[in-house]
Amino acid sequence: MALLHVPGNCNAQAVSLPVAARYLGVFAYSEKQVDVFATRINAAGLARQTQSSAGIYGEKRFGLQDISLFDGAVGLVTRSGTFGVNVHYFGFDQQNQSQLSFSYGRKISKAVDVGASFHYLQLSQAGVYGNASAITGSAGILLHVGNRVVVGANAYNPFQTTWNQDKESYIPSRYSFGLGMDVSDKIFIGTEINKEENLPVDVQAGIHYAFLPQFFVRGGVATQTANYFAALGFQVPAFRIDIAASYHQQLGWSPGILFIARFGKQKNVDPNSN
Repeated sequence: MALLHVPGNCNAQAVSLPVAARYLGVFAYSEKQVDVFATRINAAGLARQTQSSAGIYGEKRFGLQDISLFDGAVGLVTRSGTFGVNVHYFGFDQQNQSQLSFSYGRKISKAVDVGASFHYLQLSQAGVYGNASAITGSAGILLHVGNRVVVGANAYNPFQTTWNQDKESYIPSRYSFGLGMDVSDKIFIGTEINKEENLPVDVQAGIHYAFLPQFFVRGGVATQTANYFAALGFQVPAFRIDIAASYHQQLGWSPGILFIARFGKQKNVDPNSN
């Protein structure tokens, strides 16, 4: 399967997002459910992390080993804001794409969080095409409307960086806008609108429900890829596990698993405090 051919005068695909755990982006717009992976969509989500954490996620897209996806993330909470590192890999040894990101998020007022990321991208393909790389960035903002509603926006690669191997092949820009509401401590609902250059608008909607203190379910839909996603999760103060899956009517199932460990002293990030 040709994932990485980058001919001249055309766009090169941006780094792939998860499909089984597509809900992660929506939870950047939550006071209570945001986690270190949600910040890959909007780095401003780092600002409300209550505790340092590290996690790993993997999925076998449509059950095919050659298009597996892996993500690793670390968020370090400090007095000066939260610093994040994310490592992403998609593909297999002969053809793959990867991204290394360094992020920072900070609360600047009761109602406003900001964040920014620098991304190093690489495409690798055995044979004549070889490797290509690029450096780009993204920036995001989250607005906390009252105690339960969050709205936000993020811009990825707004200046259309090109690959070093071919200056006529550029990485498409991607813009997102999201809205979420923590209905209660147990229930969250949210939606996100994504627009990547030369692709249709993608609308995602997700819901979280904690039916027991340690157990929760999540689910939702993404319109662009016409797939449904869901997860069953278990969490205690020290760690969390999600068993996720997505279904596409033509391509089938994509299973995924996520693990997050929390460590260090817990920080008070009361949205009503400075």
